[in-house]
Amino acid sequence: MSEILPEKIHVKCTHSIETEKSILQRKYTLTHSDFTGDLFLTINCSYDNEEISNFYSKLMRDEVLAEWIKGEYEYELHVYLHVSGGYVIGGAWLRERIFRHHLPHVLKVIRYADKDLFDKYPKLDDAKIIVHFQSPKKKYNKLEDYGQLNDYKT
Repeated sequence: MSEILPEKIHVKCTHSIETEKSILQRKYTLTHSDFTGDLFLTINCSYDNEEISNFYSKLMRDEVLAEWIKGEYEYELHVYLHVSGGYVIGGAWLRERIFRHHLPHVLKVIRYADKDLFDKYPKLDDAKIIVHFQSPKKKYNKLEDYGQLNDYKT
């Protein structure tokens, strides 16, 4: 896994963590610059549609979206990756491979950037991570267990 470079991570948090209820209202939108390698994470009660609605983002569809969901017993972090369909550049097999390569780093960034949430609710480090690979092609449309957030703690 690549190391976290704090100077390359830009966080915009507009959602407070005053109550445990706010966990379920917390959504993450992660984008990046192909030119600088900088990562842009928005933490809000909704996805950052402004960030992902520009022409380049619509064309590439390489953003990562995530949200907290209350599972049967505990909280789970659900991560959504657009593997194919729409105006996407690159075949589904290649995009899936790229997402898989970068996903451990992405999870480390989310865990690192929202450390105040984990400090306040340490049980969230035990949360299961469910990744949704999204595609109209059945072969690439799947859910996978990616361990626990504890596995991505820096």
